[in-house]
Amino acid sequence: MLGQHLLDISLVLALTYAVLALIGERRTLWMVRGFVVLMLVTAASRQLNLALLSFFLHHLTIGAAVAMAVILQSEFRRLLETIGRGDLFELFRPSVLPVPKADSTIDEIVDAIKELSQNRTGALIVVETNGPLDDRDFSVPGVRLNAEISKELLQTIFQTSTLLHDGAVLIQSSRITAAGAILPISERQASRQLGTRHRAAMGITERVEHCLCIVVSEETGSISLAERGKLNRPLTSSKLRDLLEAKLAPTMERETVARDLKAFGRNLGLGLGELVRRGGLALRRSLGGAQESGSSDGRGEGRGDR
Repeated sequence: MLGQHLLDISLVLALTYAVLALIGERRTLWMVRGFVVLMLVTAASRQLNLALLSFFLHHLTIGAAVAMAVILQSEFRRLLETIGRGDLFELFRPSVLPVPKADSTIDEIVDAIKELSQNRTGALIVVETNGPLDDRDFSVPGVRLNAEISKELLQTIFQTSTLLHDGAVLIQSSRITAAGAILPISERQASRQLGTRHRAAMGITERVEHCLCIVVSEETGSISLAERGKLNRPLTSSKLRDLLEAKLAPTMERETVARDLKAFGRNLGLGLGELVRRGGLALRRSLGGAQESGSSDGRGEGRGDR
């Protein structure tokens, strides 16, 4: 019985890690963790014989599983393809992307903004800070990119000859995750000098507190930074750098999803090894005790016959 429980726990932990290893996006990672917690609570309620709560959580878990299958189509497709190829060990080798340093990320953003400002090219960049952004926060989520941040890419996106230049760029976890996003417009009274980009920057930061929005005016080339519905303008590139370092550097230094997965993998491997070792010892002891008991019984019977 003990061996079965250990095997059950080991397989669940291994499968959980395999799913987490396929996740590269922080928000999706949190969603999977939430689903795992929901499963654990469901199992606990069943063990405690809480019939009504168990019934409710069971159906909630099924609904959450269906929703995740729709949301994580690409991840599940990769999982099924890996299983179909028979390369199961690949599931436990996460494709880790190097986490750029905060300074280099801020440098790329500021250098791009400086060039766009000098050329009077309009730009709108939403930067996630200490909380996840949801697609529902935007009027139109935009086109998914998931690209490494570079000043060349940011400048290219906002060129008027591209299809995505009118929308906003979304930066999450030190990566450009989307472009061409349409932001909600602020209904707050503002100066007539402020255009649609500035009002959109105010709108998204009013709706979502854990983000910043950088604006480059197409008419004047001035740089602005919106936070919690308020605009800080006009800014120089050096002042923008100081503000971003104060707001983003602590957050980006905590963005270590890849390292967390590595640590989780190492701990999981050690834990599974220890569980298997202890389970084997317990199983051998129980089998050894049964054999000794059987042999002693045999000897006793033999003496009785004599």
